Amino acid sequence: MDSQKDRPEIWSVDHLLAQNIIIPSYQRPYKWGNKNIRELILDIQKSIEEGRKYPNFKYRVGTVILYRESDTEPYEIVDGQQRLLSFLLLKLYLKPDFTCRLLSTTFSDKVTQKNLHDNACTIREWFSSVDEPTKEAFGEALNRTLEVVVLTVNELTEAFQLFDSQNTRGRELYPHDLLKAYHLREIHDKYDMQRAVLKWESKSPKAIRELFDSYLYPLWNWSKRRKSGRFTAAEIDLYKGIEESSGYTYAHRANKAMPYFLLSEPLISGRDFFEMVDHYMQMLHSIKQELVENPDLRDVKKLLIDDPDKVDRVNTPEGLDKACKSSSTGMNHARNLFFCALLCYYDRFHNFDPMAVKKLFTWAMMLRVDMNHLGFDSVNRYAIGLGDRDRYTNTEPVISLISTARRHTEISGLSLELKRVNGEAETDKWQGLYDDLLRLNGYK
Repeated sequence: MDSQKDRPEIWSVDHLLAQNIIIPSYQRPYKWGNKNIRELILDIQKSIEEGRKYPNFKYRVGTVILYRESDTEPYEIVDGQQRLLSFLLLKLYLKPDFTCRLLSTTFSDKVTQKNLHDNACTIREWFSSVDEPTKEAFGEALNRTLEVVVLTVNELTEAFQLFDSQNTRGRELYPHDLLKAYHLREIHDKYDMQRAVLKWESKSPKAIRELFDSYLYPLWNWSKRRKSGRFTAAEIDLYKGIEESSGYTYAHRANKAMPYFLLSEPLISGRDFFEMVDHYMQMLHSIKQELVENPDLRDVKKLLIDDPDKVDRVNTPEGLDKACKSSSTGMNHARNLFFCALLCYYDRFHNFDPMAVKKLFTWAMMLRVDMNHLGFDSVNRYAIGLGDRDRYTNTEPVISLISTARRHTEISGLSLELKRVNGEAETDKWQGLYDDLLRLNGYK
């Protein structure tokens, strides 16, 4: 392999666009849309604002992998085509007489043609409302502020190997990986950045992923009575936060609220994101520790664990997690709904009223009692109160009620319905659980 690969170069966007670059036939279509273009423009706008504060400020906008067989051949773009073509559209708007090798490319794919046309329109519309100095500042940013890390190799197989390595061995980056990169870029103090990285790296990647997938993202949606889904890169804007310097009222409120977070409220971007992740991982650990240790919650602990012989041996949050694992997917859904409700409750009120905990447990487990087959779609409907009384014994949007309650007694005093029409669980398998819930609430 050529030693160039081991020496990545830093090029300005203008320098990159001016190179002898072609788009090979193996490249996928250009799929960036309106949202991507607007995010790119706002990113550049932010770099311009930062450049006014800090001398010689540079803003990295990603990595590009190029393949070139020899110095006399053009570069082939292996990774970075989406961003490269988007920068080209922007450059052409700002400097219509700009020429480069890329402009000789023939795009036969209909998706590519449509997106190039639509994105050019988006750029034109966005800049139609700005003045000439702003346009000039964007042009200057492409030339001086925005930088690209360029990796060049002279063997195509090595280019694809490098592409896989850059993309975490071929898989898409998890949404929380993208959020980590975004918020690190928002931190300008070296010590704060090191501290944030240490906090992040001390945690299990699986645990961070579970925090967002199973708790934070569903609760954000359910608290607003919206159905939730899988947390993907398309939803990361929810956790990008807001810059304190924006001047927005809610940004001032969020900043003044530190170090207190709320699941349903925004945060200040940068350092606070890492504090937030740490905060909720500790909170999850604490509420599970309380379930393990609090004698007033022994009945709940007992019902959470499948094997009654394990109850007295479970004395740590990790042990509780292990003991709660069930071969029943539906039961796991019901347990997770309970932990979500409990996290939401503790997040708002910071107390462990045993009556409130028992009410939340009963609410979550009655879903298991009500359903023959329990999947996430049923959990979604139940969590936001969309269920009809023919299928669900309770139809209150409990997560939303927690998020808007003034006092914790509104939850401990919540009126739940436990009497099913025929007095029995939907299936015999969960009759024992139903009887236990009736006893827990004083009906037996």
